[in-house]
Amino acid sequence: MSIFGREWRHIPQRRPFLNNDNIVVGLDIGSTKVCAVIGEWDNKTGKLEISGVGIHPSTGIKKGVVVNIEATLRAVEAAVGDAEMMSGRTVHGAWVGIGGSHVSGIPSRGAVAVRKTRESRTNAEAREIGREDIERVLKIAREVMIPMDREILEVIPQSYIVDGLRGIKDPMDMIGVRLEAEVHIITCGVTGAQNLIKCVNRAGFRVSGLILQSLAAGRSVLLPEEKDLGTALIDLGGGTTDVLVYQEGAPYSTITIPAGGVNVTNDISVIRKISLEYAEKIKLEAGCCWEPYLDVAGEVLIPGVGGRPPQPIPKSEILGIIKPRMEQIFWMVKEKLEKLDLPQHLGAGIVISGGASQMPGTAELAAHIFDCPVRIGIPRLEAGLPKEYQTPAYSTAVGLALEGFEREGKLGAAGTAHAPDPVKSSIWEKLKIWLEKEFF
Repeated sequence: MSIFGREWRHIPQRRPFLNNDNIVVGLDIGSTKVCAVIGEWDNKTGKLEISGVGIHPSTGIKKGVVVNIEATLRAVEAAVGDAEMMSGRTVHGAWVGIGGSHVSGIPSRGAVAVRKTRESRTNAEAREIGREDIERVLKIAREVMIPMDREILEVIPQSYIVDGLRGIKDPMDMIGVRLEAEVHIITCGVTGAQNLIKCVNRAGFRVSGLILQSLAAGRSVLLPEEKDLGTALIDLGGGTTDVLVYQEGAPYSTITIPAGGVNVTNDISVIRKISLEYAEKIKLEAGCCWEPYLDVAGEVLIPGVGGRPPQPIPKSEILGIIKPRMEQIFWMVKEKLEKLDLPQHLGAGIVISGGASQMPGTAELAAHIFDCPVRIGIPRLEAGLPKEYQTPAYSTAVGLALEGFEREGKLGAAGTAHAPDPVKSSIWEKLKIWLEKEFF
């Protein structure tokens, strides 16, 4: 049974069955913050808008795993509540991001014989590939042996092969006898996923689905040409650093490094003997990891302990604490990337997102280590995202909303939303009401 099915009925009665047809919610539950984004379309422009954003500190997640359910659900309630107030909408369900060390990816391949259609029966050799053939080959590709404590999260097609012809992105309506699919299967720990779902359900919201956090971040910050040329998206989170490698337009490999922005904060706290709260504040206000960006004459006041007066220290000392840890994270990522048998070079270089990427000098330090072009990724939307939220910290949450729209069939390939059919909407609304009365 799917991990979604086991928590299907754990929904408080105070919430209806689903969101309204014109909104989708992305919920990024991280190690340092919970971020909720409400997305809806503008009927006049036909474009996606972010009408509500809520953010709240998170203390119940460590390295992508729930360690305190009560703390996590309270953070979820607060973040979604703030987004509701900002947008004037009521949230009932959300697309939730999942990541961390319990998430991993494996390659797989499936092959099927193309079935004959009515049109191709006149030719014994020619067979036209249809939607059913594509679904069958993907089903075969996902039939891999995985441990009992793991669940398939995503099956991402990379390319198709028709009668030995490789590199096909969409085999629909092509003529062939044998269809093969190369896919990237992403799995997650059942326990980690269940606990995440439970937190959201107990907070009063339904989980529309789980989406890989780095996949969502890539959805919002990467350009199509970057995916085609080959790039590595490095999502610098609080507890972990998640990497998603794109080759020829599709995800190729997933990597998780068990270190992130929290490790930088811990280093400042331990070395300077101050609380984590003050260490985080110093990192945000005076943090830097590249010498040319350092204000040489600048100082930072370190609060005294036990009634002692604050002590000023040069910002160069803070850089001396932060830079080694950031270098270590990037070197760990580079070591993992070098072990991959990539079919092509990362022509588009590196794109860095996540809250920890906002530190001055992050891109320059990464470019020095990876020896390739590096840029900081910010959410890309044609409309509706306030300027204060156009930062890497909101990349995953915005991407979750975009993915949610697309998976619910409300977002076109060009990134613009369209209103649902009014007749179908009416039928679905009646069905939702009936399901809620009968089963909830």
